[in-house]
Amino acid sequence: MTVKEYNTCVDQHADAVYRFILKNLRDSEKSRDVVQEAFTRMWEKAGDIDGGKAKSYLFTAAYHIMIDTIRKESRQTGMEEVHEYSHFTTRHYSDLKRVLDEGLSRLPEIQRSVIMLRDYEGYSYDEIGEICGLNESQVKVYIYRGRVALKKYIGSMENVV
Repeated sequence: MTVKEYNTCVDQHADAVYRFILKNLRDSEKSRDVVQEAFTRMWEKAGDIDGGKAKSYLFTAAYHIMIDTIRKESRQTGMEEVHEYSHFTTRHYSDLKRVLDEGLSRLPEIQRSVIMLRDYEGYSYDEIGEICGLNESQVKVYIYRGRVALKKYIGSMENVV
């Protein structure tokens, strides 16, 4: 990959990678850090990356960094935070976007990631598999299970009303 190809990749894909990571992490500062780290790793390996595969490499690197960040944070979650969240058992609101976001946040991270890549970013099953390190069948299964869980969550009247 040349410097020009790297700069083109930054221009074309920085916003999409940031949106994907932000939707999963829900923290703009951490999302920026993840995207920056992904571009740094890409720059360090620029000589080994084919210019045509730059987008795939970038999303894969960002995805893995995001997973590492989530895992590191889950180990640091204190009991006070867990106790705070246990008080919120029922929420009443009619904003469908909030309901959808809440439903997405309840999904396991792999299901949320593949649904976000497919439905929000428009990637093919092959591209999602390459990004997440899954085969096409696994991607389809995770998307199906995630959509079923979302349908069940959104279909419940207490979440929509």
